[in-house]
Amino acid sequence: MKVILAKTAGFCFGVQRAVDTVYEQIQKERRPIYTYGPIIHNEEVVRDLKEKGVTVLHELSELSEYEKGVMIIRSHGVSEAELRAIEEAGYEVVNATCPFVSKIHRAVQEHAAKGCHIVIIGNANHPEVEGIRGWCLDAPTDVIETTEEAEGFTSKEQKLCIVSQTTFRHTKFQELVEIIQKKGYDSIVLNTICNATEERQLEAEEIASGVDAMIVIGGKGSSNTQKLYEICRNHCPNAYYIQTKNDLGVELLKDFETIGITAGASTPKNIIEEVQNYVRNEF
Repeated sequence: MKVILAKTAGFCFGVQRAVDTVYEQIQKERRPIYTYGPIIHNEEVVRDLKEKGVTVLHELSELSEYEKGVMIIRSHGVSEAELRAIEEAGYEVVNATCPFVSKIHRAVQEHAAKGCHIVIIGNANHPEVEGIRGWCLDAPTDVIETTEEAEGFTSKEQKLCIVSQTTFRHTKFQELVEIIQKKGYDSIVLNTICNATEERQLEAEEIASGVDAMIVIGGKGSSNTQKLYEICRNHCPNAYYIQTKNDLGVELLKDFETIGITAGASTPKNIIEEVQNYVRNEF
């Protein structure tokens, strides 16, 4: 059996930076350590951090329930109001927001101040998008994810600033932007999909197009992994979305001659290696 592992599989820069930040704090801190939301969307990593004493808080109301310590802001970022509330509650903030996400925060804040209607291409329920919205509350803001939403979009403002969730699918972003631009608004388009996401999606598409089966590794809550799976499924009917090697049954892959493997930006290297070794050794 031939196994092809994507070169771009695994932690991206922003995720690696966030995870390293938490482990560094564990080594040097004696105070309680918290993350506001899971530091990344990977259950294995979050479980390991919990075993090392890191507590995940999900709501601002929880801030008063715990002993004050170090609060690490997750890679997805938070709203301006959440950041201020955490600081005012007496926690020391260590900001591990991905720099590419922070750049979007600054962009929407700047363009909102100029009177633009902010359009975010992405999933409204994703924490990254929720955080972005929180930096442009003084401006009209819409989140668009589907063709139907783009076609139905209207604005009283003539100036738009269009940004994207960093892990959104590149081709879908272009499609939705074209629909909005045809409406005749004065649009500033900032393609804020990070390079790592775009490279990962292109490589996944290329590999999936030439193999019998495709394995996509990542947490179920990982947006970028879900996008990878959608791309692979479109190009390879035998696409499997797994979290660890334990999700792969022996009967699942035995009839395939070529298997491709990729992984989301929040999938640790050791899990990728375990899956790769399992596939190579078992089949």
